[in-house]
Amino acid sequence: MSLARDIADLGAVTSRLDTVGASSGALSNRNLIINGAMQVAQRGTSATTSGYSTVDRFVCTFSGHDEAPTIAQHTLTSSDTGVYEKGFRESFHITNGNQTSGAGTADRLFMQYRIEAQDIAKSGWDYTSSSSNITLSFYCKSSVAQNFYGRITTADGTQQNYAFETGSLTADTWTKITKTISGNSSITIDDNSDIGLSIELVMFRGTDTTDNSVPLNAWQTYSSSARMPDNTSTWYTTNDATFEITGVQLEVGDTATDFEHRSFGQELALCQRYFQVVSASNRVRSAGSSHIYANSVNYFVTMRATPSTTKSGGIVSNVGLEACNNVNTTGFRYEITATSSGDAYYLNRDVALDAEL
Repeated sequence: MSLARDIADLGAVTSRLDTVGASSGALSNRNLIINGAMQVAQRGTSATTSGYSTVDRFVCTFSGHDEAPTIAQHTLTSSDTGVYEKGFRESFHITNGNQTSGAGTADRLFMQYRIEAQDIAKSGWDYTSSSSNITLSFYCKSSVAQNFYGRITTADGTQQNYAFETGSLTADTWTKITKTISGNSSITIDDNSDIGLSIELVMFRGTDTTDNSVPLNAWQTYSSSARMPDNTSTWYTTNDATFEITGVQLEVGDTATDFEHRSFGQELALCQRYFQVVSASNRVRSAGSSHIYANSVNYFVTMRATPSTTKSGGIVSNVGLEACNNVNTTGFRYEITATSSGDAYYLNRDVALDAEL
């Protein structure tokens, strides 16, 4: 009897471990989105410029506006019922400007996330099969009660477009949106580090890029003039309207599991593949003019592609030529040239490295 009981107990423990594995360990690294909880904002916490400007990996694009919107990494509080208790402390937040001329046909304001092709190709999603699914989920909140559209677009081969909607959101209420997307035989995904898939959530697009003939929840060949159905303009024409999002997750399968929280350090390292800021320093010693000094600067992590470089801070006198040379995916050679002999000078610079998709 004791042996039978031991075997039964062992079976129960094994079953419990299998259950735990299915809900946690076996599902780790399932989220294909980096920084989905909006923790990392290397560029800053607020901006009024179109493009990558605040929260890492999430880009906000706008044009045709009368007043630029404000893009921010927003701090959540316990009053953010529906997300705060689930461990979210930041959101990607847009505050509309004053669009006095109304909603123009060429106006646009949207947020987007871009995924490397190889990450989709090797994800385990059989994207050419209609019986294989991938699931997108996120939490969003709008100050205006309205339905919003989004879309998923492929970049390789003949581009495909998949439009969806949030459904009517209740004003100032966090809502979880879940979309399960089937594969399609027309989809092509290359195995490289270029963009393979983009996810777009739209505050407003003018009729230059929308058309009510576009179906929802179905793949069709991409058309620049028909990306989604015509948009409601209420949010866009409301001064200082807000929209925010957090907990963005994309995972293989037909079920939206609980959000995969990663540590700040993990998210930062993943973000630095696309953008990072390094310190470059050098010294101009007492020497004749036109003497070149060089240091090698290594990145924190290997970058997706050879980055662009933008230098800031630390300018001093007696320095002529300054350049980041031999730039590659792992580092660069930082060179400065003395303009005259004299005392020693130091040049300390921050260099922003951008290899975004």
